[in-house]
Amino acid sequence: MESLALLCSFTTTTTTPFSLNPGISLHFRSKPISRSSPSSIFLPSSSFPALRSPLNSLLFSPLPKRRNPLLFLTRATSQNDKDPPPQTTSPPPPQGAKLLPFLISISIGLIVRFLIPIPVEVTLQAWQLFAIFLSTITGLVLSPLPVGAWAFLGLTTSIVTGTLPFTTAFGAFTNEVIWLIVISFFFARGFVKTGLGDRIATYFVKCLGKSTLGLSYGLTLSEALIAPAMPSTTARAGGVFVPIIKSLSLSAGSRPGDPSSRKLGSYLVQSQFQGILSHTGLEIDLGWVKAASTNSSALFLTASAQNLLCLKLAEELGIIILNPWVSWFNAASLPALVSLLLTPLILYKFYPPEIKDTPDAPAMAAKKLEQMGPVTKNEWIMVGTMLLAVTLWVCGDTLGIPSVVAAMIGLSMLLLLGVLDWDDCLSEKSAWDTLAWFAVLVGMASQLTNLGIVSWMSGCVAKSLQSLSLSWPVAFIVLQASYFLIHYLFASQTGHVGALYSAFLAMHLAAGVPGVLAAMALAYNTNLFGSITHYSSGQAAVYYGAGYMELPDVFKMGFVMAIVNAIVWGGVGTLWWKFLGIY
Repeated sequence: MESLALLCSFTTTTTTPFSLNPGISLHFRSKPISRSSPSSIFLPSSSFPALRSPLNSLLFSPLPKRRNPLLFLTRATSQNDKDPPPQTTSPPPPQGAKLLPFLISISIGLIVRFLIPIPVEVTLQAWQLFAIFLSTITGLVLSPLPVGAWAFLGLTTSIVTGTLPFTTAFGAFTNEVIWLIVISFFFARGFVKTGLGDRIATYFVKCLGKSTLGLSYGLTLSEALIAPAMPSTTARAGGVFVPIIKSLSLSAGSRPGDPSSRKLGSYLVQSQFQGILSHTGLEIDLGWVKAASTNSSALFLTASAQNLLCLKLAEELGIIILNPWVSWFNAASLPALVSLLLTPLILYKFYPPEIKDTPDAPAMAAKKLEQMGPVTKNEWIMVGTMLLAVTLWVCGDTLGIPSVVAAMIGLSMLLLLGVLDWDDCLSEKSAWDTLAWFAVLVGMASQLTNLGIVSWMSGCVAKSLQSLSLSWPVAFIVLQASYFLIHYLFASQTGHVGALYSAFLAMHLAAGVPGVLAAMALAYNTNLFGSITHYSSGQAAVYYGAGYMELPDVFKMGFVMAIVNAIVWGGVGTLWWKFLGIY
């Protein structure tokens, strides 16, 4: 991948230095390669080199021929003797922690530990861990260091201060759910590397792409179909859909960072961005896309990293959801379907594209499919491996095979058959980074529960709600809204879950909310707030980085769709859950 990234950097500007002595340094630059007339439906996304398919490298223009270095060397030498050009050096990038965010993050923990009296119900160990946890969470929001580095500092502090023993502090690194999330990143890499994601999305563009609205539905449905085999929303966005949307938009004269972006690109990006996150059941468990069977819902439970984590944290508080795959599908299917139908239409009304018809899109898709040729052996292996993994996920309880073991079997097959090699896994930095900081957060949150901090907090909230004489349905609405709005302070859905899910679930239980309803609603809510800002999730940064959305539009449409989702999931969802007997 490093060589691929180097090749990508040369496709726009090629710089070749010649240095015969310290006083002579020449650089030859080629002309920028024009992208005004893309020859393919897909343009490689320059913002996300790690997510490119190898097929895309074939679309790069060849390197321009270098000019004779001796001719320019003679000119540069004579010119250098007369008037040496000034040498400018760029300042080195800042190193270490950012001072102000660091001081704020540390101060939060110190204030809680030493200035706020320890409650009678809480032990010194629990309060000290709570202070470290708050400093860690504050640092995740303010980013004095990269997420993984800051989490490691929090972990180290908990051990150095004697708050947690070493084995307990690192206990979450053996958590099955966390390793399932890590392996899902490797599945996503295989899905992009084989080009299967491009092929599936192109089929939907070919079938539904005659109008802008149909094109939006086609991209959304292809997202739903790809989701179970590509369990990273960020990878799907950067590796498949942003390149497709860019190519379609550029072919229609809609360019990023330009007034022409409103012709087509802005609507497609906004629709895909809001759609995949608003109708969370579509990504996670909308089984009718694949087959009219509730068992196929298991395909989509792993579509986002935080979903299984929510259920795992719920189990620690005593909320056991029997047959979670089917239960998840049953609860989400109807509100997810309603959101699926409404999202493109609402955006078409409030954020309309200037181009309503796209008659050339199906032809472009057909041409691209012809260029791709028949389905390759690696694509078939990827399909077969994912079908096996999904079958084991669905039947895991019966066969006694945990979900993480099913994922390990699938990854082992991809490695044995050559679809992935170990370098692919090692280069998936996001997977290992997630393992590091996610395990730290989950471990701390689990210990806070064991040491009684969560029950103490939930008891305080319960007393406040009782003093206001709120019934459990009203408390349910207040807590769900609070959980949603707090995400404006977070830049990660999984980080939000690790920090607050257990505490808010405990507050629901203390207020008398039925346990399964509270656990499932919070889990769905976690998916819904992934599109409210340009930093609310990994995929949010990807879509915003495409250059087709203005920042005010991101916040405005994020708020509009938040209201729509609150109505759909709060209205249709709660009635549906009542019908299913969840409460």
